[in-house]
Amino acid sequence: MEKKKKTPKAVTTQEENKSYLRKIFVMLREIEVAVNAQRHEKYNNTEVRLMNEVVYTTGMGERVISTQLASRLGITRSAVSQIVAKLEGEGVLRRVPDEVDKKIAYVELSEKSMGTYKALIQGYTDFVGRVVAYMGVSKMDKMLALADDFSAAVENACAECRAEEKDAK
Repeated sequence: MEKKKKTPKAVTTQEENKSYLRKIFVMLREIEVAVNAQRHEKYNNTEVRLMNEVVYTTGMGERVISTQLASRLGITRSAVSQIVAKLEGEGVLRRVPDEVDKKIAYVELSEKSMGTYKALIQGYTDFVGRVVAYMGVSKMDKMLALADDFSAAVENACAECRAEEKDAK
């Protein structure tokens, strides 16, 4: 019999939690503003994230379809379809039909756009280098280790909420 994971006891007040939430939102907004300031390209955050997912998946030796992109990006299939259509029209992405099931179309970065994508990523990489220069390597490493802990805590809390929702049904 599987033991139910015990929820850690709350150690903060609602007001403290609201303060943490505000600080998290501010941090995320500042990161987004900083990234946008670095962008000299014509792509918005969602378009760049979609391209990143396509490149990442391809780098893992896999292929990706629009439904998977929607799930990974947390947006609708319709939104993915619009983004893919736009980027396909610009020659950035291409849809490649499956050899067996013609209803399935894989999304790939076009050969033509690989240089543009690499330049975009290089700009982001240079920006991160500037941030590290201000923070220092040690603080950056600590911050990223804490970010990993934060991500794990978020996943645990999400799993707990999903389990509670399932139990309530």
